[in-house]
Amino acid sequence: MNSPQPHSAARPFFVFGLLLVAVLAVPLAVVIWRGLGDDFFSHISTPTALAALRLSLITSGLSLAICVVFGTPLAYGLARWRFRGQRLIETLSDLPVVLPPAVAGVALLLTFGRRGALGPWLAEWGLNLPFTTAAVVLAQVFVSAPFYVRAARIGFAAIDKSYEETALVEGGNAWQIFSLVMLPLAARPVISGMILAWTRALGEFGATIMFAGNLEGVSQTMPLAIYIGFERNPDTALALSVVLIGLSASLMYLLRVMDEK
Repeated sequence: MNSPQPHSAARPFFVFGLLLVAVLAVPLAVVIWRGLGDDFFSHISTPTALAALRLSLITSGLSLAICVVFGTPLAYGLARWRFRGQRLIETLSDLPVVLPPAVAGVALLLTFGRRGALGPWLAEWGLNLPFTTAAVVLAQVFVSAPFYVRAARIGFAAIDKSYEETALVEGGNAWQIFSLVMLPLAARPVISGMILAWTRALGEFGATIMFAGNLEGVSQTMPLAIYIGFERNPDTALALSVVLIGLSASLMYLLRVMDEK
């Protein structure tokens, strides 16, 4: 069935809405237009650009894996059970979404830095996190995990409890119920959460530069290379911007397609 056409009285709403869309779309279009010049491939294939692209893909993939492994049990527990302190845990798991990235970077540095709360203890184990690739992954997890946990939690909470009760009656244990019943039923929101988390990790900048620094090949991801590139090599920065826009847009488009099915 076709959707009803908007009434003429709705035109002012579309006008104002399209103005906002223009504010969002035109700057991105200008970046793409400027970045996709004749020398795009030569700029994107420089050692600096390739190192930043490779590091971003590796670290964002690792951070996404960590979010899924540790975030799925958290989302499932928050969605299916009620316990004391649940609202506090939900608030803490959502808090990084609204925190400024700089605050996240300061928090990570004061916690895991050499002189941080856990720094001396980590040093005893031979671990030094700040200004390493591991710090990049940790910063990405800090800012992206809430997006995955929230989406997965909503997905698990939307499942009718009768499915779980039926599986219990049939003799299923907790793991079987989760892996064979609940997870498949929540697959779409879980995958949506993965896409959101991966997109957020790809674009992470503030926490990364404060906690991991900007060392080429070690902690210089695409957003950091773009930031530095506008001072040293604007053409490479524009080329990386186009790649980052393309990756993010592709992931968000995939998310929209999933929501429509």
